[in-house]
Amino acid sequence: MSLQVLVVDDDPLCLRIAARLLRGMGHGGALATQGEKALHLLAEKSFDLMLLDINMPNGMSGQDTLMELRRREAPTGHRKLPALMLSGQHDDSTRTFFIQIGADGFLTKPLDANALANELDRLRSLGHF
Repeated sequence: MSLQVLVVDDDPLCLRIAARLLRGMGHGGALATQGEKALHLLAEKSFDLMLLDINMPNGMSGQDTLMELRRREAPTGHRKLPALMLSGQHDDSTRTFFIQIGADGFLTKPLDANALANELDRLRSLGHF
């Protein structure tokens, strides 16, 4: 099953890596360098998943973007868009925090093909897509 994935990261190299990995897995989607742009794209187009960097210093952070997305979803009653957070730092407290505010998973950068595939399989097994 091909997924439409929105990748949000302020680092162009990270965007290219994510896009290449996703294309290699047969998935498509869109790229955004800012949280505001991501929310605009989400309002215009349907996506199956969002990969969202937690640290974006220009504009909305990953935390702010995720919280705004969940706020917008709440009154609609629509299925929530799965969101995997991306970070160069890996610690349990950060992972726990983002899960508590609405993330569906957490991946470390640089993005690894096997880790990404495992997360996609996990989300698929949970019925997210």
